[in-house]
Amino acid sequence: MYKRQVLPSGAGTVTDQTARLVAERLTTALKQPVVIDNRPGANGIIASETVARAIPDGYTLLFTYSATLTVNPWTTPSLPYDPVRDFTPIARPSAPGGNLLAVGASVPVRNLQELLAYVKASKSELAYCSWGVGSGGHLAMEYLKAKTGIHLRHIPYKTATQCSNDLAAGHVTIGITDSISSIPHLKAGRIRGIAVSGPERLLPTPEVPTMTEQGVPFQQASWVALFGPKGLPAPIVARLNAEVNRILQSPEDRERFAAMNLKPATPTSAADLARLVSADLAAWGDVVRVAGLKAQ
Repeated sequence: MYKRQVLPSGAGTVTDQTARLVAERLTTALKQPVVIDNRPGANGIIASETVARAIPDGYTLLFTYSATLTVNPWTTPSLPYDPVRDFTPIARPSAPGGNLLAVGASVPVRNLQELLAYVKASKSELAYCSWGVGSGGHLAMEYLKAKTGIHLRHIPYKTATQCSNDLAAGHVTIGITDSISSIPHLKAGRIRGIAVSGPERLLPTPEVPTMTEQGVPFQQASWVALFGPKGLPAPIVARLNAEVNRILQSPEDRERFAAMNLKPATPTSAADLARLVSADLAAWGDVVRVAGLKAQ
């Protein structure tokens, strides 16, 4: 029998790469296969519902980015799961981080204020891509629009990788995506980083300032974490939490995080993760209200 980590994102994303590192180490520590089950789409609802309905035996786990539990409740009517009641928090392997706001290489702007001026001066409607309606990137951009008065049409993609690829190909002018899927295009000069929608600059793009540094305060960040269905027995939670924290304390694995341009979290308890979910759920609700978004 094997353990299954169900992911709401596709291959090559921050969530996917982090999950694969954790799965590899858990396979060794638990002496049983831990496989990745990518189920992107519907902004994480498909993957989350799969785990919410699973038997709480430790064999079906949710390895997710934070928006599935902290943003979806504000943007999705009739959400088929409760972010607090239907899941058991286990561990958080990644430190909170922002997303990258970028433009295609042909767009003549190099910072956020230049981008705002460019959008306002455009005689045609411009668009931006994200990895889905209600995603953290979508909310950050709608917040930016509400705060600055710009108008941009939203093009939702299924994954951040698709958004990055179309931005690089020139099919869309502006994109907000994750750092992992954008790195190859940044290095090749196909896209240009403009701002980070989080409290800190990103490891792979230290030259790109945050939105806050450029005059638009925005502090909300994303993270990835491991959850089980509700009712997961405490001994299983404790064992998995200990193994993930062991990864975070391993010099070798911290180097692997760094090689992937990811920042590992400080080891925390399952209770710490539960508190983080509740706090971020409230904070993203404030962002949704400022952005004027309604459940759709």
